[in-house]
Amino acid sequence: MAMADQLTDPVTHHGEGAVWSDLWGELKWVDMLAGTVLSLHPETGAVSRMPVGSPIAAAVRPRRNGGMLVVTEREFTLWRGDTQEFATPPLWRDDLRRFNEGGCDPSGRMLCGTLAYAGDVGGGEMFRLNTDGSTERLWGDVTTSNGLGFTASGDRMYYIDSETRRIDVFDVGEDSTLSDRRPFAPIEEGRGFPDGLWVDELDGVWVALYGGGAVHHYDSRGILADVIELPVSKVTSCCLGGPDRNTLFITTSREHLAADEEPAAGSLFTAQAGVRGVEARPFAG
Repeated sequence: MAMADQLTDPVTHHGEGAVWSDLWGELKWVDMLAGTVLSLHPETGAVSRMPVGSPIAAAVRPRRNGGMLVVTEREFTLWRGDTQEFATPPLWRDDLRRFNEGGCDPSGRMLCGTLAYAGDVGGGEMFRLNTDGSTERLWGDVTTSNGLGFTASGDRMYYIDSETRRIDVFDVGEDSTLSDRRPFAPIEEGRGFPDGLWVDELDGVWVALYGGGAVHHYDSRGILADVIELPVSKVTSCCLGGPDRNTLFITTSREHLAADEEPAAGSLFTAQAGVRGVEARPFAG
C-alpha cells in the first residue's frame, strides 16, 4: 500500500480521462462537466485549458497524424491545436444522456460509452467512431459506461460499467471484434465504484475508485496486487505515463462536495507504479 503525491492545486471540478501520449509528450485530461481539455506541460508543470464548445468533454485521445480526438456530449470531434477540423452529427437528439468515457482499439477506432443524466439503469450504450468518420452502436443495457483499455498484445479488452462494481474482460479477435464478455475482478462493497482504468504491459489493470479514495492494481489473473491511497474520496481516472510510462497520473473530482470539504479534491496526483503502462493507442482517422 502506498500514498499518492499531490502534483497540482485543485484545477478541475470533475477531472476525468487522464491520457499520456508520446505523440503529445505530455498528459491531457478533461474537466468533464466544464467541457474543457487540460494539458500538463512537463517542462514547467503549468496546466493549460482548452474549451471544446460543448457542456461536456467526455474523453480525449491522440490522433495518429497529429492533434487529438475529443468526445463531447453527443459527438466525436477531431482537433488540430485549438481548431476543430471535424465533428460527427449528434448521435442522438434528446438531452437525456451523454458520452462518458472511452478509448481506442488496436485498429485505431474510438469506442466511447454513455450514461443517462437521470441515472436510469440500462439507459446507456456503447458507440464506435470508425476511421472513415462513420459511427456504429455496439451494445446497450449499460448504466454508467466507464473505463476501457486493451492489453499490449491487443487480444483482450477490460471494461467497466460502474454500477456492476466489477471489471469485465472481452476477447478481441480479428479487426478488433469483441466477444465473450465475462467478469475479471469484483470491487468489494464499501470500496467505492470502479471508474477509469489503465492497462500495464503485464496485462494488469489499474482502476480508479470513485468514492473509495484509492486506485487498485489487479494483476493479469484479477488478483489485487497494489493499493494506492489518496487524501480525497472521488478518484476518477488514472493512466501510466511519463517518458518511461511508469508514473501513475490520477485525476480527482469535487462533484457533490461542499466548498470546505476535501480541499485537495480536483487536484492531479501521481505515484510510481513499478511497471510500464501500455501506450495510449491513437485514433487512426
